[in-house]
Amino acid sequence: MRNWEEPKKKRLHIEIIPMIDVMMFLLVFFVLISLNVIPALGIKTQLPGAAHAQQLKPQNKAVITLGLDDRLQLDGVDLAEQALVEQLKVLEGSGEKLVIILNSDEGVEVGRLVRVMDLLKSNGFSSVSIATRKL
Repeated sequence: MRNWEEPKKKRLHIEIIPMIDVMMFLLVFFVLISLNVIPALGIKTQLPGAAHAQQLKPQNKAVITLGLDDRLQLDGVDLAEQALVEQLKVLEGSGEKLVIILNSDEGVEVGRLVRVMDLLKSNGFSSVSIATRKL
């Protein structure tokens, strides 16, 4: 009697090891981000505290960071005070009112903060807020 070999049916199975590798990679990535091991862009600042700080969620905003040693950044990019107004006018060109948030370190002199605010007000930027951390 002749016996024909029937092909064995392959059973489908899910490879779980690559999925575990991907999940471990994502876990390590989010842990490092939450611990600030991966540095963020911009100047590190220690914001002054305020008990009655409000949460702002403007649509069209620009963040100016005043750091120690006369450093100034606009949205994370180093800039000189003379070029600040020009860059802000470019951002304001979209037609919406531009809301400016001043992110200043606690150690920055008040005179410098006032000088930057005065520069902004004298060039027509009326919506200027100072960033603080909630106490």
